[in-house]
Amino acid sequence: MATPDFIRDIRATAGHQLLLLPGVSAIVFDDEGRVLLGRRADNGQWSTVGGIPEPGEEPAQTAVREVYEETGVRCVAERVVLVDAAPTPVVYPNGDVCQFMDIAFRCRATGGEARVNDDESLDVGWFAMDALPQLSEFALFSIKQAQADGPTWFRPSTEL
Repeated sequence: MATPDFIRDIRATAGHQLLLLPGVSAIVFDDEGRVLLGRRADNGQWSTVGGIPEPGEEPAQTAVREVYEETGVRCVAERVVLVDAAPTPVVYPNGDVCQFMDIAFRCRATGGEARVNDDESLDVGWFAMDALPQLSEFALFSIKQAQADGPTWFRPSTEL
């Protein structure tokens, strides 16, 4: 994902130290039950679409915006499917360290044509559930949760 300007401003004074950041993922399904995936330009891996909310932006709006910006697909966010803190920080090639708190939304495509729509993706496409490319465990789990009709998933709390 491209680094938002407000994060660049923080990095100007914080340097490379660990930042806890909000993240939003969109698990987008079309009318045929296929899921929208993008192959990321930063690591070449297939993944669900996601990004960082702008200050004051609602998470569902972030999901809708990121899907359109990255893929050209229009969608609506239907429900939150999971909330999860990444278990380990991400260290970027420039030395920046981030840990994300992800809110994942099940989304329904409403229009547009899937295409590479910015410089964050190498490829974009719709995939049937039985023909998914190699994905991270987190992406697979997010897709599974988005298919389920259960409540929002989160890690159980432990008593202090």
